[in-house]
Amino acid sequence: MPFAPEISVIIPHYNGVEILRDCLRSLYNSTNLSLEVILVDNASTDDSVKMVRAEFPAVKILPQSRNLGFAGGCNIGIRAAQAPFVLILNNDTIHQPGWLELLLDKIKSQPDLAAVQPKILSWQNRTQFDYSGAAGGEMDIFGFPFARGRIFENIETDIGQYNDLPDRIFWASGTAFLARRESLLEAGLFDEIFFAHMEEIDLQWRLQLIGYAIAVEPQAVIWHRSGYTLGAEAPFKKYLNHRNSLLMFLTNYKPLLTTYLLPIRILLDWLALAFSLLKFDFGRTGAILKSHGWILVHPQIICRRRRLVKGLRRGSDTEIMEKLYRGSVALDYYLLKKQAYTVLKN
Repeated sequence: MPFAPEISVIIPHYNGVEILRDCLRSLYNSTNLSLEVILVDNASTDDSVKMVRAEFPAVKILPQSRNLGFAGGCNIGIRAAQAPFVLILNNDTIHQPGWLELLLDKIKSQPDLAAVQPKILSWQNRTQFDYSGAAGGEMDIFGFPFARGRIFENIETDIGQYNDLPDRIFWASGTAFLARRESLLEAGLFDEIFFAHMEEIDLQWRLQLIGYAIAVEPQAVIWHRSGYTLGAEAPFKKYLNHRNSLLMFLTNYKPLLTTYLLPIRILLDWLALAFSLLKFDFGRTGAILKSHGWILVHPQIICRRRRLVKGLRRGSDTEIMEKLYRGSVALDYYLLKKQAYTVLKN
């Protein structure tokens, strides 16, 4: 009988033998489901591939000749996957037993769900939320993402404060989310222009424009070594976050709403620039300026993406905005000192 996996696990990887070993051991020990595990190796320069071949022979390795980033690596894996459900998984995670079964039960029980994420806690501090997704991703109308349990650099301790909120969220973290493979293909997969950071938010925005929903399952828990591959203070990471947020904002709304919100979005970026200068954070200052420069010299990419979204769109911006925080999360956090729980309750 041919192998019929229930879930294809897609792990994009670039260097880090030990974290990958820990991840694979934990993955296999945490579930009894039938898995197809696909490692997309983005031209690692260490012994990662050699280790996997020796210690995890069941893993399918797709070696690449260059680093395609998170977005490109995931797309390679999704196209090669055999299962109806795919798990996008970071290589620096470990997992609570039974977590995948919980995710699979949820997505199977709700036909409108395209993707579901677990609760993501910090590997370094096991009681805190992780920066990259926490208890579910949210976003404000200006394209600034935050999460249940994390606003900007403020990260909360998990005391179950988000367990009983409605499970629908705006984005499921690329750290770990289970999705319907056909839905991802329908939405056009990850945009490889993003390379890394916020590509999952962009993809899931498109999924919601098609008519799907995104959810969190807080009873499923994993731990993440946030920032292992690209440190939180890395200038390239800051640049990608700013550029990709702006690119997503400019291309996923209809023209009228984009035109209405754009001046405020630019003002918020310039306020962030001024704040960074006052803090002598020249890495963020450069990231903001570089991201705006990239947008100005790539109008053809913005036009291409807008055509793609127009072809996919079935829902309205009004429906999308009902899922977003209607204020500015940046102003509410920095000026009014609101925390994620307060923001979500208002």
